[in-house]
Amino acid sequence: MTYTAPSSGPVIYPESDGKPLAESDPTRDYLLYSVEALRLYFRGRSNVYVSGNLFIYYEEGNPKAVLAPDVFVIFGVSNRKRRIYQSWKEGDKLPAFVLEVTSKTTRKQDQETKPQLYASLGVQEYFQYDPTADYLNPQLQADYLVDGNYQPQPLQYTADQIPYIHSRVLGLDLQLHTIRSTVLGLSPYLWRSGFTIRSRVKRCQAQKKWQKRWIWPSRNAMRPSRNAIRLSRNAMRPSRNAIRLSKNAMRRGSKRNGWQRDYVLWALTLSRFNRNGWA
Repeated sequence: MTYTAPSSGPVIYPESDGKPLAESDPTRDYLLYSVEALRLYFRGRSNVYVSGNLFIYYEEGNPKAVLAPDVFVIFGVSNRKRRIYQSWKEGDKLPAFVLEVTSKTTRKQDQETKPQLYASLGVQEYFQYDPTADYLNPQLQADYLVDGNYQPQPLQYTADQIPYIHSRVLGLDLQLHTIRSTVLGLSPYLWRSGFTIRSRVKRCQAQKKWQKRWIWPSRNAMRPSRNAIRLSRNAMRPSRNAIRLSKNAMRRGSKRNGWQRDYVLWALTLSRFNRNGWA
């Protein structure tokens, strides 16, 4: 898409709308968790970009043509940090998966305005999640794009009666696990393998804590010995210089008298004794 802007100078694409970000604790926690969990899941693929709350501009020259999903995944672009995303610089690639964490202030947009926009842009899957279970029933909802229109995806249950919706785009089951009697927490779950991304996040956090507790102190304890090695190496430098000088003298004095050669050999031997601490 191309928009013809008035020729009054270069077009500026802002990195933010200048408004303060105000999110409730549950909304912010699940927004950050979902982004990090999906980054961990796709970390071995350099052509998958996972981010959230980032301005995505989808019309060149039109700064008003922008969206900022809570969580999104784009396939076929490099996995690198960006300040903004401009689709025309990325091969016209747009999100294939979008997750909106619904709250009281965003409920109407999430259910009415955004689905129409996302469908027009070709977003294949659109998920909504209500972390407090106050605004969506069921708490997790999903739509899949079919012939330009979204079709709702059914909420299913595992053998353990854990509710989930399968994401065809991600190859993940987004499950709801009980965290309180009336609230279910979202957890991406690798389809068919019984692998919960949340458990892997916790494992990585525990590993970092273990490294901080045990590996880093041991490295600090090694520093005195490293310093001693450096001092001993510095102490060896004069003897090494003496060896170089004596060898050079032997080359120059190969045709000199015998006593001169004997003196050079004696200097070489003495320098070796000094290096080993025998003199």
